[in-house]
Amino acid sequence: MYYERPPKKRGFFSYFIVALIAAIVGGIISAYIAPTYLYGKVLPVPGNYDGKAPYNTGQQINITPSDDISSVEAVAKKAMSSVVGITTVQVQRELIWEWEVEGVGSGIIVNPNGYILTNSHVVGDGKAKKISVLFENGDMLPGKLLWYDKALDLAVVKVEATGLPVADLGDSDSLEVGQLAVAIGNPLGLDFQRTVTAGIISGLNRSIRVDEYNIIDNLIQTDASINPGNSGGPLLNNKGEVIGINTVKIKSSAAEGLGFAIPINVVKPIIEQIVEEGDFKIVYLGVAGIEVERYERQIGVELSVDKGVILLEIDANSPADKAGLRPGDILVKMDNQEIESMNQLKKMLYKYKKGDKANLTIIRNGKEMSVSVVFNQMK
Repeated sequence: MYYERPPKKRGFFSYFIVALIAAIVGGIISAYIAPTYLYGKVLPVPGNYDGKAPYNTGQQINITPSDDISSVEAVAKKAMSSVVGITTVQVQRELIWEWEVEGVGSGIIVNPNGYILTNSHVVGDGKAKKISVLFENGDMLPGKLLWYDKALDLAVVKVEATGLPVADLGDSDSLEVGQLAVAIGNPLGLDFQRTVTAGIISGLNRSIRVDEYNIIDNLIQTDASINPGNSGGPLLNNKGEVIGINTVKIKSSAAEGLGFAIPINVVKPIIEQIVEEGDFKIVYLGVAGIEVERYERQIGVELSVDKGVILLEIDANSPADKAGLRPGDILVKMDNQEIESMNQLKKMLYKYKKGDKANLTIIRNGKEMSVSVVFNQMK
């Protein structure tokens, strides 16, 4: 009986040799033969081959990362010496026990004679028992709290020194989304002092609720990393100018990677008056009130408006009294800016000076009215 011999199977090594030869031949054709004899004659010209007939004929955008890197470096070198570390000691009490708690934050020198701007919460909203300021050269001096405002989350500390390196203050009203933003501070304590982070201005005029009764608005939003210890430090533009004061007290629970800064233009008149007079006073309106939402919840009534402040008391002979405001009026706007809380109303008064006028929009007996008030007193 005749049996046919089965064909002999090729080994793995044979297939490997064939594949290797094919790869070498293909490489020679692509590198030497195709550019000379095929491309433009038989085959279409690839987009990156000698610049002819590119696949993408759209506008070319050239990006040079070295520009941003050098800008951040220049900003850091310019502003670094004006950034300080601030340490505090605050006494905490619970029932009959009390203990000392240390805190760390940042600050920025705004006057060569020892005036330093920081956050109110960095100095315990006025409750810090001890304040120390650490400078770039290693010197540490005791600080004295001259002024603070919890609603604004800003404070001014003074040290006894002269000739200090001062930061340049920019114009926060001229900012644009997408501009370079550089933060300098002590993100995780003095062991990481003067850490530099960079990003962009990712939003403007943001409003964040800090607690039940306090909303801080007109904030600068940035994606530059801001962590505990950065509070009170500067947010800078590409010229090395301070455009905001960073704060991590203000957080958004809905998103990560967002930081907020208080615009520097808010505090400029405050600094000026404190340097000249040693303190800062705001214009006096002379009202006491409560938020509409809170009033409805406590009294169990529903009003005709959703936002505003119900005036409960009007001080005698105050600007509000002279303007004709009455208890029960609902204050909804000041110079066309909506009012949502008493804290917001207080912050709005910072931009007015003695003798200035403001137009108030109120709801009285369900009807909208306009009232003019003159700020002729200080508080």
